[in-house]
Formats: sequence, C-alpha cells, structure tokens
Amino acid sequence: MSEIKIDQASQIRQGEELNLNFLNDYLKSQLSDFEEITEITQFSGGYSNLTYLIKSGLKEYVLRRPPFGANIKSAHDMGREFKVLSLLKPHYPKVPQPVIFCEDESIIGCQFYMMERVEGVIFRGKDALKLQIPTDKMRQLSENLIDNLADLHLLDIEKTGLINLGKPEGYVIRQVEGWIGRYQNSQTDNISAMEKTAEWLRTNMPRPQVPAFLHNDYKYDNVLLNPDDLTEILGVLDWEMSTVGDPLMDLGASLAYWCESGDGDFLKSFNITWLSGNLTRNEVVGRYAKKTERDVSDILFYYVFGLYKNIVIMQQIYARWKSGLTKDPRFGGLIYGIHELSKMTVQAIERGKI
Repeated sequence: MSEIKIDQASQIRQGEELNLNFLNDYLKSQLSDFEEITEITQFSGGYSNLTYLIKSGLKEYVLRRPPFGANIKSAHDMGREFKVLSLLKPHYPKVPQPVIFCEDESIIGCQFYMMERVEGVIFRGKDALKLQIPTDKMRQLSENLIDNLADLHLLDIEKTGLINLGKPEGYVIRQVEGWIGRYQNSQTDNISAMEKTAEWLRTNMPRPQVPAFLHNDYKYDNVLLNPDDLTEILGVLDWEMSTVGDPLMDLGASLAYWCESGDGDFLKSFNITWLSGNLTRNEVVGRYAKKTERDVSDILFYYVFGLYKNIVIMQQIYARWKSGLTKDPRFGGLIYGIHELSKMTVQAIERGKI
C-alpha cells in the first residue's frame, strides 16, 4: 500500500485570499485565548464552500466561507452550517468542535465560521489508483461508511433539537421542484436527458418515510479517517446541505456518487467506491436497510434524484465559471460530467434499477 498522508492545506488560490489583518483583529477581539495568526493556507478539495487552515500559536482551526461569485445564499449559509455543528456535537462525536460564527461581512467580505481542526486522511477519487488499499480493509471501511450514515439517520431528531433545522412534511416534493428550478435558472446547454429525468421524478414520487437528520453530501471525501487504522472514521465534514427530511434522499445522494468499475471515467474520478473490496450499490442499500429497518423498495427514485441533484450542482458551478465569476480551471470541465451523469439517469430509469 502506498504512503497514506494526513490531509494538508497548501497555497491559497489566486483571488481567494483572506484579509489577514482584519481577521486577526476580529478573532483576537472575540476569542480570549486566540493568538496571532502565523499562517493561512487553503484546502484544495471541494467545489463549493472554500476551506482554509488557520494556524494560531500551537492551535489549528478551519475557516469556512462561501465561494467567490456565489449568489445562492441558501446553499452557502454559514450561520446554518455552524448551527448544525453546534446541535450535533453533544450527540454525535464525529464532527469538529465549532468555535465562532461571524455575521460581519466587513471582516473578509462575507459571513464565515471557524471550527477546530480534526486531522485525518481523506480518500479522494483522483488518488484512487495510488492508494492500493488491501481488499479486506477496503471492504471494512466501505461497510463502516454505510453504518455511520445509518447511525446519523438513527439520531433522535426531537431530543437533539435537530428537528429545528427543517420541515420534514413535503420535503421530497419541495426538493424535486426546487432542484428542477435551480437547473432551469443556471442552464447553459440543451440536454434532453435532463428534461426527461425531471418529468420522471415528478411522476414517480416515493412512499413517505419517517423523517431523520440528513447530511445530504455523504461520501468518502467528506469523511476523515484514522491514519493508523484506515477503517475508522474520525470525523464527518461539509454539513452545508444537511437538514431534516426523508433519509432515503440522503442514501440516494450517496448512491449517486457510489460509482462501480463499469461506470464512466468522470464519475470514477469523484470517488474511490469502484476499487476492489467496496460494496456495490445494491449491497449498500441492503446493508443500510438491515441496520435501519427502512423500506427501500423505492430506491430507484432516490438514486435518480441523487444523480439529478449532482448534475444541477455541477451546472451551477459551471455557469459561474462560464460567466467569469470564478477562474478555477477545474470548473470548466464540469460540462463533460453534466452530460455523462445525465445519460446515467436515463439509463437507470430505462432499466428500472440502480
């Protein structure tokens, strides 16, 4: 197995710098034990909110802010993400300790929040071929990943206060209509598969589920692993889309990233689930159903919607890139993924299985 490294930050991308002086003054005025910032670097992963490493004395923090050029406030609500961490931490240990939320946009040009850093390993799709993880280890990690998602869905949303994060009633229909609208608002190309998928989703609504807390972006590159035992999940990251609703929407979102060896290269570049030892999509569903005792007979709907939502997220980012609001060169290639995933949605519908 190749050398496994703890996830590290690197040089800040041009145009995404933070105002060090303003940030220093603000944090020292708000946090009694905060020392002078000695270094700010940036974590390169992710396509949405920007993530920075703040070094202050012997402590390390992670700062999260919305992407430059984003005008979709509901998708980049820093205050809400901070609230999620604050509600989760007493009941679910695998989240970083939240430190501070800043509403004052004059500090770095937007709202942001900061949390303590949790060190760990992140497995990203681009590193898949380098990893050489033994099949038995990969299998155990794969099972632990799904078990951990089930654990999140088994949290008592009333006792934890997580129920206050959303309105479960009508969640699925709101999501379907909302994401169809987002696609239409950011559309740049005519893709017939997207129209077919939107119509299918509207006419194939699933049976209601007992609501649960959802992460909504749960996959390998959003979990931190123990470098000494790669099957152990130390932390779960990126709670920006979490809410309360139908938990199978969360499972469907994970399945939409859960590529298998026969899937296209673009999807495989986003995850490591196609490596030997991982559960298949059907095995994921079976393991989840056994642990949660949920009815998963409508899983095709949730899988197709997960793919559709991923396409829309990519479309929104691509539209910002095409209009010049962001210069990140990664974003220009997303149009190829939009076409590839839209074909997958239609194929899944036509064959009637995930």
